[in-house]
Amino acid sequence: MSALGRVMRDSSEAMGGSSQRDRMDALMQPRSVALVGASEKPDSLGHSMVRMIRAGGYDGVLRAINPRYSEIDGIPCYADLSDLPEKVEHVVLGVGNERLDAALDAATAHGAKAATIFASCAQPHDGGALRTRLTAKLRNAGMALCGGNCMGFYNNRIGLRIAGYPALQPMEPGAIGWLAQSGSVFGALAHNDPRLKFGFAISSGAEMVTTAADYLSWMVDQNGIRVVGMFLESVRDPAGFARALERAAEKNVAVAILKVGRTAASAQMALSHTGAIAGSDATYQALFRRYGVIQVDDLDELAATLLLFQQPRKPATGGLVAIHDSGGERELAADIAERLGIEYPVLAEHTRERIAHHIDPELVPMNPLDAWGGAQSFETVFAESLTALLDDPNAALGVMFCDIRDGYFVSTGYAEAALAASKRTEKPVAVATNYGMVRHDGLAQRLTAAGVPVIDGTSEALKAVRHFLRFRDRRPITTPARPADLPEDAGTPWRAVLASGKPLSEDEALALMAAYGIRTPVRRTVGSAGELEQEARALSFPVALKTAVPGILHKSDVGGVRLGLADPESLRGAYDEMARRLGPQVLIAEMAPAGTELALGAVIDPQWGPVVMLAAGGVLIELLADRAVALAPLETEEARTMIRSLQLRKLIDGYRGRPAADLDSLVDAIVRLGWLAKDLASVLSEIDVNPLIVGPQGACAVDALVVPAGKMMGA
Repeated sequence: MSALGRVMRDSSEAMGGSSQRDRMDALMQPRSVALVGASEKPDSLGHSMVRMIRAGGYDGVLRAINPRYSEIDGIPCYADLSDLPEKVEHVVLGVGNERLDAALDAATAHGAKAATIFASCAQPHDGGALRTRLTAKLRNAGMALCGGNCMGFYNNRIGLRIAGYPALQPMEPGAIGWLAQSGSVFGALAHNDPRLKFGFAISSGAEMVTTAADYLSWMVDQNGIRVVGMFLESVRDPAGFARALERAAEKNVAVAILKVGRTAASAQMALSHTGAIAGSDATYQALFRRYGVIQVDDLDELAATLLLFQQPRKPATGGLVAIHDSGGERELAADIAERLGIEYPVLAEHTRERIAHHIDPELVPMNPLDAWGGAQSFETVFAESLTALLDDPNAALGVMFCDIRDGYFVSTGYAEAALAASKRTEKPVAVATNYGMVRHDGLAQRLTAAGVPVIDGTSEALKAVRHFLRFRDRRPITTPARPADLPEDAGTPWRAVLASGKPLSEDEALALMAAYGIRTPVRRTVGSAGELEQEARALSFPVALKTAVPGILHKSDVGGVRLGLADPESLRGAYDEMARRLGPQVLIAEMAPAGTELALGAVIDPQWGPVVMLAAGGVLIELLADRAVALAPLETEEARTMIRSLQLRKLIDGYRGRPAADLDSLVDAIVRLGWLAKDLASVLSEIDVNPLIVGPQGACAVDALVVPAGKMMGA
């Protein structure tokens, strides 16, 4: 059976049949391909298509379409698709924009299930008409499409290279799936470092029909894919993408994503503090955290992560054990590890004794270990010491940090030591250089091929290790449970109020919080000095006084908040001054018990729905980069994770004699706000509870801003 036949059989057995799956199979692993626009002209797109599909050794049915030739590089060539002796599954349209309409019409008439378009699908001054027209034709025909405006894709498992730009080097298939919405980024990873073994590499381009969600879903279902790397500018099918991420989690396939465009212009239009500091990046962080996605910040970190995840071993329990050949570089790694939150486990006594038998007497048997004492028997010292480290019950994986280079006997010895240690354990083993520009192509290839990936750069290696361990420790995806005492119709009375588009007053906003079981202070709204004196009698002093004049969203910015008013006389004086400046309508509220000020809020993302945010509160909300986000609704453990991630956690736990806050009540408030945002998402834009004061007596929403859907700055 051919390689193509084996892959098709494995895929079919693993996944079963469906029309969508059939289309994706026709796109990504077709039994037959036609190259429209194939050519013998050197350095042309048509010639590059032929060279690329030949270079991979694809053994399916292959046809060329060009009326000028009868054969191109041994491929039978026909004048038109209608002349072919059989129906092909995948048609590659290697023609310019002006010919795309006719070429796609011919492909759909032929009955192709999939196509690739390299061209931009855009013409001057057409307002997107060509792309819209082509998309409609593809959808009507039920075809999958790679592109337009893409560089194509590689299925290295069957030697298929659909591309218009030559990259003729060998491409050994492996455990990585790779998708980039940028053609340059696609080529940067796919064409440079042969340590990265791509089973599939996709330049998805404009994703006119087939989206990143479709590719991801398909790749994670292919046998042997351990990790999928993605470079994303946007997600065009949010629901499908979330389903694909969930499928990846079910299959235990790691997904590492570099998301760009993380600064949202929409944040500039936000009415609440929550909306202003959240932005789309916060939403993607919440999405990725929900589904266990690895988020990276640049291509080097992405490549390092893919390298570590492509090797077949899973980390054991415990943490990182590391061996170095330099005390100074060991200190460098330890400093970086601390910044990244990576802890080195303490070694068992028997491990330390075992290491001490091999290293020089002046060296300390510890983790991380500096094992270089001299050139004599160094290979044995490193092999035995690394093996001992890996055998420790607290070791999850081992990394040898050394600047290996080709043609140097010491580097060769280190490589042999790493391989020897790897053969004696089932735990993952890697080699990391401290400098990213070492010349080690031969050694790096040899080690990586043997299952010991070589990762360049101390920071990149340690970031990859952090991702590796966090993926191991990720929480399972669960369905959040609604609080038992929260009625399903809790938001019903508020839906019509919010649908009117009028922002709620503070009193109304706090009443909404209370309707969802979030504690609020006792308060009164008044509109005159006479009402003030009457209502004040029912309150316990001290009290807070806030302007309630409509249209003032951030009261403290205009001097519209007075706190700690101890008696009726000070309340009356504060009211007279505030009424004179801002107007007579005010809110009087009993002071909440002392505690830590937090900001709890939610935004309704147009793609992903409600997102809850927790941050430092009061005036610190926009000064401290200390926030946590989660998709709503969320479970209690997810709320606890949000709290644990804050630097402000020290204050919540009790700092320098301060009493610890009631964490359970804070968790409860977070969960309840998530259900509020979920229930009313269709009529909400933003929620801002600031401050939410949390102390030993519990959590209390002191101030709240609720913005209906459709409200924008200046509206």
